[in-house]
Amino acid sequence: MVWPWLLAAVVVWWAEAAVVLAAEHRRPAHAAAWLLVLLALPIVGILPFLLARGKVGLGDSRDRKPAKRSSTGTDDAFPGDERLRRALRRMSDAPITGCNGTEILTDGEEAFASIFDMIGKAEHHIHLAYYILRDDGVGRRFRDALIRKAKEGVQVRLIYDGFGSWKLPKSYIRELTEAGVRVRCFLPLGAALRSRRINHRYHRKIVIIDGKSGFTGGINIGDEYLGLDKRLGFWRDTHLRVEGDAVCDLQNIFVRDWELASGEALDDPAYWPPHACTSHERVQIVSCGPRLGGNEIYDGLLAAVGAARERIWIATPYFVPDAGLTAALRTAAAGGVDVRLIVPGIADTRFVLAATLSHAADLQAAGVRVYRYQKGFIHAKVMIVDRLLASVGTANLDMRSFYSNYELSALLFDEKPIGRLERDFLKDLADSREVTAEELRGLTAGARAGRAMARLLSPLL
Repeated sequence: MVWPWLLAAVVVWWAEAAVVLAAEHRRPAHAAAWLLVLLALPIVGILPFLLARGKVGLGDSRDRKPAKRSSTGTDDAFPGDERLRRALRRMSDAPITGCNGTEILTDGEEAFASIFDMIGKAEHHIHLAYYILRDDGVGRRFRDALIRKAKEGVQVRLIYDGFGSWKLPKSYIRELTEAGVRVRCFLPLGAALRSRRINHRYHRKIVIIDGKSGFTGGINIGDEYLGLDKRLGFWRDTHLRVEGDAVCDLQNIFVRDWELASGEALDDPAYWPPHACTSHERVQIVSCGPRLGGNEIYDGLLAAVGAARERIWIATPYFVPDAGLTAALRTAAAGGVDVRLIVPGIADTRFVLAATLSHAADLQAAGVRVYRYQKGFIHAKVMIVDRLLASVGTANLDMRSFYSNYELSALLFDEKPIGRLERDFLKDLADSREVTAEELRGLTAGARAGRAMARLLSPLL
């Protein structure tokens, strides 16, 4: 008899749907996407959900121990919108510090030159964390530089993500460890699968040299960041170098992540050395991770969008927003704010690009001007709001960054870095082409269908 088996299958499907709805009731878009997966893969579709659902609550390990702070920073002089100021100050683990110097680095060549130069000057410790490490030209230069410093007696610690660096050969790690470099994989694939955290990514990029200089931004370790990927061509990215109080905050994040990855607590005061206040730029280092409760990067982004009166300029390689961010940007554009969005013209991931274009089409209909970068591949993650602040970091404007990844952003409040990012953005606009809603939604039936499907599944990307 077929009917008993069919009835059993229907009961199982409804039970699985109930599990999905109960788990994702706070995120309707995620629930809808997973129900679509259950329809496409009856019975077995629940397995990827259970693996990707993961365990939350680990997050940034913020309660493990109090963070060390510099005594030189202050946010008392923060100008501009008072509501935005209060919203950002509520992030108790991310103070706005006032004793910083910054440098914007606008491509891989510039960023690597600065990073390798600082690594060569290290005297006490080098702390690094990356999503992607490659065993290619840049990767081998990176490895050799760390080995040299370890042999000189400098403490070198390196975190890498198990998923993003899954192609990294064991011999690469072995050469580092044999030279004295302490290496830890954050969420190794096997452990992530067993703990149902396979959907989480350690997406941060951190470099700290002697507790005095630091870097973060969009650039990982690989040849493609020098534009050597023949398919993608020129790689446009934004990285940030900081000195001063903000380095203490980068160090706090690294120390927490290192303890999560290795079990080793780092509390030597030498990791937070005293420093003179030679520049007075204000910087706020904000981090987030896959944990229950609020997401500081997302909350700060929404607060900034809500404070905008003149402009919101955004560059991102992946644009898969949730309903809240979409509504905020649409409302800003409808209220006369100059909202511009630069997304890639060519894709490193076609499915994600299809979802990006579909979401961008909604904003274009509300008055947002949407551009596709033409010079190569744009991987910069930048937002400029009026002349109040600018954001540079590792987080894309997508739900993966907001809900599933370990991310990091630097908020900048001073004229010098905002002006530099403004000039870079205008140059990127000159290297881009403004597109219409029809182009964004797809000029053919096949393109429209593909983008619609990518949009439905985009919460799972």
